[in-house]
Amino acid sequence: MSQFRCLGAVIVLLALGCSSAWTQGQRAIRIVNPLPPGGAADIAGRLLAEQIGRMQGVSVVVENKPGAGTIIGTEAVWRAAADGNILLLTANAFVINRIVRKINYDPLGFEPVCLLVRAPHVLTVNSAAPYHTFADYIAAARAQPGVLTNGSVGPASAQHISLEMLKRGANVDVRFIPFNGNAPAVNALLGGHVTSVIVNYPEVAEHVKGGKLRALATTLRERIDEIPDVPTVAESGLAEFQSETWIGLVAPPKTPRAVVAQLASWTEAALQVPEVNAKLRGAGLLPGGPCGADFAAYLRKQHDDYDSIIRAANIKVE
Repeated sequence: MSQFRCLGAVIVLLALGCSSAWTQGQRAIRIVNPLPPGGAADIAGRLLAEQIGRMQGVSVVVENKPGAGTIIGTEAVWRAAADGNILLLTANAFVINRIVRKINYDPLGFEPVCLLVRAPHVLTVNSAAPYHTFADYIAAARAQPGVLTNGSVGPASAQHISLEMLKRGANVDVRFIPFNGNAPAVNALLGGHVTSVIVNYPEVAEHVKGGKLRALATTLRERIDEIPDVPTVAESGLAEFQSETWIGLVAPPKTPRAVVAQLASWTEAALQVPEVNAKLRGAGLLPGGPCGADFAAYLRKQHDDYDSIIRAANIKVE
């Protein structure tokens, strides 16, 4: 038994030695963002890169590699060297693609670093609409099955799945209208072409504050600080409801555990810097979340929850 303990101690010391060597020799880290520039992943990734670079004295750059619903960038990192020099920004599509598309990698096989930020979804209508509360909207949907419409990016996006969760939870029939992005969906709502949207709060914040749109409910368990008077869906009658857009950071498979732990430590420290925290919250993003094994469990639960909803709603991607 003592031999096994000694062997375990040697392995730990070797891992720590590898981590130290990696840190001392580290000169550049490349973070691949498989989404287009300008979104929540870009905001979080670039703030994180800048702060880690400042705090740790290393060069950290973000490279956008969008395409095929995040598959191109994700597969590139899957095949990359597991040396801690390349990382991947992930979002909900990271696990959703495993369910709805044919892919050449396993998202649950990456090494999880940390969950970086979450962004609540908001059920929003035009300010000219007769729905002033979540209850008004649900009552109208029940009275007119299939008449009310909801737009968002999709199909099989986090926002589309959020709608399907809402429909099942409230037992209503609202037609999903897919768009190429959430911004076009919001423009359609402003023009009165759809009844409602479910999108990330930052994408409607300006119009809600300006009075053009009305937020009826948010989808996290806690209310959004910027719109404290808007209740959550859970508060409004669907007690177990929660959905969100999230952004995380993972490393290629078989990246040494000590290196992943070092990256997680750097990430947590960067997100706790008041200036970084404030900038993220100002963009409607809630910073911080589980790292390492806890983040792995989070990803597994996200995958399993999405799998259940997608199969129940028979969501297909062409």
